[in-house]
Amino acid sequence: MSVTSDDPVEQFKAWFTEAAEAEPVNPNAMTLATVDAMGRPSARMVLLKDVDAGGFVFYTNLGSRKATELQVNPHAALCFYWKTLAKQVRVEGTIEAVSDAEADAYFATRAKLSQLGAWASKQSQPLEGRLALEKRVAKYTAQFNFGEVPRPDFWSGFRLRPMRIELWKEEAFRLHDRTQYTWDGQDWNIEKLYP
Repeated sequence: MSVTSDDPVEQFKAWFTEAAEAEPVNPNAMTLATVDAMGRPSARMVLLKDVDAGGFVFYTNLGSRKATELQVNPHAALCFYWKTLAKQVRVEGTIEAVSDAEADAYFATRAKLSQLGAWASKQSQPLEGRLALEKRVAKYTAQFNFGEVPRPDFWSGFRLRPMRIELWKEEAFRLHDRTQYTWDGQDWNIEKLYP
């Protein structure tokens, strides 16, 4: 198996570099699993936008279902699967909001149409029809036609601070190679798991 680092985030970055070269579409796609106030789970695909020693970062509308659930229960799980590499990474941890400065900086890098889409979408709310969305896009296109588009105050990001990371590599006869890293508050503990 190609697990060579005692630091799971560094190992993830190495695998992610491989995935970026091998996966034809969205190598940064990940399943985000959250839990609501009643303990009911929910999962959806989101895009990883940054990863560093502090954790895994993604962005969303703060009125979305995922954001609401994360504010109620600040624990979540991520799952990456890269079919071409036959590799999977599972991450579990706690959630915190990114800073306004960090959200502003990322928002500024988005394409203008994506910025306008953030303003226009009432993410996860009922949509009366496609025309209602198109009218909102037209409204914000006219409003921000010239100059920079500011980040809406209802759009920001979250960082998942990992407490457990598992790296999985498919092997013959279902004898998969699994390495689990668990954070004890000071160091990463590493152990192999049965497939």
